[in-house]
Amino acid sequence: MESANVPSPLWLNEPRRWSEIEGSLHVRTDADSDFWQKTQYGFARDSGHFLGHPVAADFTAQVRVTGTFTALYDQAGLMVRRSSERWCKTGLEINDGIAHLGSVLTLGHSDWALGAVPDALHGFWLRLTLQAEVLRIQYSLDGQLWPLLRLCRFAQGEGGALQVGPYCCSPQREGLEVTFADLRIGPALGKDLHDLS
Repeated sequence: MESANVPSPLWLNEPRRWSEIEGSLHVRTDADSDFWQKTQYGFARDSGHFLGHPVAADFTAQVRVTGTFTALYDQAGLMVRRSSERWCKTGLEINDGIAHLGSVLTLGHSDWALGAVPDALHGFWLRLTLQAEVLRIQYSLDGQLWPLLRLCRFAQGEGGALQVGPYCCSPQREGLEVTFADLRIGPALGKDLHDLS
C-alpha cells in the first residue's frame, strides 16, 4: 500500500522543527497550532501542521503514531483535506487530562467526537479509507484489530485537490513531539464494514 509515481507531499504550515529518519516523520509542534472552524468557539484556525500527499478519490491511508501528549488539546493523527473548510482529522487528543481518540469533520463548520482511550498514549495506529464518497475511520492499539471509529460522508464537493497525511497541533503550547511511522497510502482496501482486520 505504498505511494508510487505521485508528486512529493507538501507541508501546510511547515513546523520549525521536523525531520524524516529511516521512513519515520518526527515533528515538534509550534505554538498556537490548530485546525478548527467556527463551531462553539466562533474562531477559524488553519495553523496546524499537515503533510499532505496527493491522492485519488478512493484510497486507504494508514500510520502509527507516538508522542508526548500532555497538554490540553495536544493532538496528532491523520487528516484528509480539500480546503480550509472541507477536511476531516482523526487522532489522539488530550481533553480534561485524558487521552481520547476521536475525529473532527469540517464542512464549513467543525464537529467534534471523542472517546476516552487512555492506552493510546503508548502508541496507536490509524486507518482512513475513502471509497464512493464514504470515509471510514479505524484505529488499532496493536496493529492487528481495527475497530470502527467513525463512518461519514466526504463527498467531492467544492475545494481543491484531495490530500491525505499526518497532522499535529498544540493549541495551548509549543513542543508536542510526535513520530509518525510506517505511513502507507494506496488504493481503497474495499473491506466489509465489519471486517476488523
